Amino acid sequence: MSTINIATRDGRCPCHVYRPAGAGPWPAVLVFMDGLGIRPALFELGERLAGHGYFVLLPDLYYRSGPYQPMDARAIFGDPALRKMLADKFRVHTTLSNVMSDAGAFLDALAAQPDVKPGRIGVTGYCMGGSMALAAAGTYPERIAAAASFHGGGLATDAPDSPHRLAPRIRATVYVAGAIEDPSFPDDMKQRLEEALTNAGVDHTLETYPARHGWVFRDTPVYDAAASERHWRALVELLDSALK
Repeated sequence: MSTINIATRDGRCPCHVYRPAGAGPWPAVLVFMDGLGIRPALFELGERLAGHGYFVLLPDLYYRSGPYQPMDARAIFGDPALRKMLADKFRVHTTLSNVMSDAGAFLDALAAQPDVKPGRIGVTGYCMGGSMALAAAGTYPERIAAAASFHGGGLATDAPDSPHRLAPRIRATVYVAGAIEDPSFPDDMKQRLEEALTNAGVDHTLETYPARHGWVFRDTPVYDAAASERHWRALVELLDSALK
């Protein structure tokens, strides 16, 4: 792993870079983090994804708030007051408008990397990053070939900037995996997203895993090993089919 700083409209965003072993260039994947921020569990994801033959860029989307210590996922999941405090501190800066502006800078930086294969890339996102992955696919359709969302929230809301409204612009293959009993992505929202993607003719798969919101990362109390491995199979299949 190495770290680079990418200039954005609002400052400089620290980004972690993972390269496969051997000689490139490799297809690129942009990872949109979950709401718990940059921490070892996300580093593990970047390393494993690079092991599948991808150049991985993992930006710290909380850079506008300044430096912070890695968060204790178990403590945050168990304390609603702490979750609210963190949401008030960080998420005010991670609006879709801000992150889509950042995404343009990330895509430009990837395109300038000699180790990155020319052409469209893949994106994947977790929790809040799931909505960002879909929004990026609609905001930069000519640059994104595959987009995945795992236990993402707010994918199809009444908000003017809801990601599902961008479905007519999406050219990527889309994979969405929701959690059971997830208030951030309930059944009616799944149906709304399904209809938007279908009506727009987007090649997509929408599934609900028998797991709780946040199941992918091993540092959360809802981590589900079987569902996490299923996520890996689905993600690698999506990326390989679109980028290799």
